[in-house]
Amino acid sequence: MIPTFVETAVQQVLWIAYPLMKRITYWPQAFLGLVHNWGATLGWAAVKGNLNDVHIFLPVHVAGICWTLVYDTIYAQLDKNEDAEAGVKSTALLFGDSTRTWLLGFATVCIGSLMFAGYNAHMGWPFYLSLIPAFGHLLWQIYSVDLSNGFDCLMKLFSNKWFGAIVMAGMVLGRIVY
Repeated sequence: MIPTFVETAVQQVLWIAYPLMKRITYWPQAFLGLVHNWGATLGWAAVKGNLNDVHIFLPVHVAGICWTLVYDTIYAQLDKNEDAEAGVKSTALLFGDSTRTWLLGFATVCIGSLMFAGYNAHMGWPFYLSLIPAFGHLLWQIYSVDLSNGFDCLMKLFSNKWFGAIVMAGMVLGRIVY
């Protein structure tokens, strides 16, 4: 077993590397998702004392990465012109006119991964029911955002608190009600 403090140290090194990713890859949002959602693995190790239940925490981590790709690609629209001029990269630049299609794919994998994790964790029906409005919220963001309007992109980013609240409520109720 890897001690939690070692996992935390690795995560911190990756956090330090994150700002450099825009200079290296068009996928800095994926790297952010990997690092930002490391807490799924770290939290599991801290609570359980091991990483034996990969079939539960890994799909949660994948869902978090995909969610980050959705909201941070929307957020990256704010700087995409400046990023292009500065020679730095982002998924906003990479996806271009196909942004909504990519975001729909990530949203679908996010919800599918949460369903898979829920099944493996034996969650009750409220969890699965909560994924309907959660997916609806992601769809609302993807199809209503004006990708050329920085303020709208920022508001969609901030709206992700509701996605998180819906999923968290579903997790809690899914453990209480079978």
